[in-house]
Amino acid sequence: MSKPTLLLLPGTLCDATLFAHQTAYLADTALCVVADVARFDTLEATAEDVLRQAPERFALAGLSYGGIVALEIMRRAPQRVTHLALLNTNPRAASEEVKARQQRFVGMAVLGELREITTDFLKDMMLHPDHRRDQALRQRVLAMAENIGLAGFINQVRAQLARPDSTPFLAQIPCPTLVLCGREDQVCPLALHEDMAQRIPNARLVIVEHCGHLSTLEQPEIVTAALRDWLRGVGIWQPTPPLKINAYR
Repeated sequence: MSKPTLLLLPGTLCDATLFAHQTAYLADTALCVVADVARFDTLEATAEDVLRQAPERFALAGLSYGGIVALEIMRRAPQRVTHLALLNTNPRAASEEVKARQQRFVGMAVLGELREITTDFLKDMMLHPDHRRDQALRQRVLAMAENIGLAGFINQVRAQLARPDSTPFLAQIPCPTLVLCGREDQVCPLALHEDMAQRIPNARLVIVEHCGHLSTLEQPEIVTAALRDWLRGVGIWQPTPPLKINAYR
């Protein structure tokens, strides 16, 4: 039997590096493909671009902005998605505070300050406090941002600032859905994920300890293990699990 395809959707200013561990260590379970989600400046165009390149049926996982794109794909083609994973993401419409901050970042980027945005945002919000001191990890995040570049960053910001509120749609998601969050995620806090897991009929919430927003890089082994269980339907995915909320350590 051929392996299922797992489409992986990166977050803002992230590329395939974000899923390096998952791509390598899930190869025995799925054909992992990292999509480019920086080519267009609307969610609609981005989702359609991913769908054009995807097989007829596939599993889908998105982190942060990638999760927002994943929800748009679910609205458009739910029958094609066998499994959904929403990692460190936000289903709600962008708040006025987020809009103001992101628009300020775009202005800085246009003025040539893309590196400063990444460094400051990384230092202050994206990583667990202990991981902020990991220079190798910081360099990987910066390299991803430079690879996406100014045009890709502007596309992603424009698309996500215009996103709809997906909260009412969550109850319509039919497939097994992994909702995963770092305990210390400041960008998309745990409360958002608890709410998502309660609204999606066939969802499990996984809380990753000692982890901020970039869970696939900060705690790669734990995230990969959770994704493997999700794809195989084992562990917390047994038909009658005792709890919907689980912490992987």
